[in-house]
Amino acid sequence: MKVLITGAAGNLGAELGRQLESRHTVLGADILDGVDYRLDVTDFEACRRLLAEVAPDIVLHPAAWTDVDGCARDPARALLINGVGTAHLAALTAGQGIPMLYVSSNEVFDGRLGRPYVEFDRPNPVNAYGYSKCYGERALAQVNPKHYIVRSSWLFAHDGRNFIQAILSAAAAGKPLRVVTNEVANPTYTNDLAAAIASLIETERFGSYHLVNEGAVSRWHFARFALDCAGFAEAPVARISRHEWQRPSLPPEYTPLANIAGASIGVVLRPWQESLRAFLEAEASG
Repeated sequence: MKVLITGAAGNLGAELGRQLESRHTVLGADILDGVDYRLDVTDFEACRRLLAEVAPDIVLHPAAWTDVDGCARDPARALLINGVGTAHLAALTAGQGIPMLYVSSNEVFDGRLGRPYVEFDRPNPVNAYGYSKCYGERALAQVNPKHYIVRSSWLFAHDGRNFIQAILSAAAAGKPLRVVTNEVANPTYTNDLAAAIASLIETERFGSYHLVNEGAVSRWHFARFALDCAGFAEAPVARISRHEWQRPSLPPEYTPLANIAGASIGVVLRPWQESLRAFLEAEASG
C-alpha cells in the first residue's frame, strides 16, 4: 500500500512513517524540510497537485496546528489549518475514492459529561483548538465515506517539548512545580498511537475511533507518577485548579476517551502507566 502522511516532520507523522515503512511504501509531506514533499494543506491547488502526483492508496493526516494557546490567540488561523486544510484533503480524497485518516483530539468535547466519552458522543468544543479539530472531523465525515477519525489525547513523544519533559526539566532544575488537579484525560504515548493507527488502517473498518492509552488520570497525578518513576520522588508538586493556571485557552475539564470501537476489532493500547515507563526508559537510554 502506498501511504501519504501529512505532517511527516512532526512527532506523530514521523513515528507513523517509521512504523509503516517496513510494510508499505511511505511518502511524507510537510511545510518543513526533511520530507519527500513540501505541502501547505491550506493551499487547495497544492494539495490537488500532490495527490495527482503521488496517487496514494491512503492519506494519513496528522498535520495540525497543535499549539492550543496559539489557537486561542488566533482562532482564524487555527480554523484555516486544522479545519479548512482538512476539508481540502477530504474533498480531494473523496473525489478519487482514496481512504483518509484524520487525527483529532479529546478537546472536541466540552468535558461536562461526567463519564468517559465514547466514539459517537456529540462533540461540543469549548475552545478554538477544539472547534478547529471538530470542523476537520465534520468536513471529512460529510464528504468521504472511506474515513477514519482517530481521537487521542495528551500525547507525549520523544524529541518534543511536551508536558512530561517540561515537568522533569523543571524538577531537575529545582524549580517549584504547580500542576492542575481537575483536568483529567488519557496520557498517550505517540509510539503506541502510531502502532494502533498502523493496525487500524489494515482493517479497512472505517469510522470514528478513540485510540488512547488505557486509563484516565489528572494532570497532577500524571506528573507525580512521572516524577516518581524518573527519580524525583522527593520533588514537591503543589496542587492547583485549572482556573489558577492562567493561559489563553481553557481546556475542557473531564475528557477521558473510551476505546469501544477499536477494542471491538482488536485495536487496543496498553495502560498509560506502562507506556510512560517505556517512554522514560527510552529517554534514559537514548
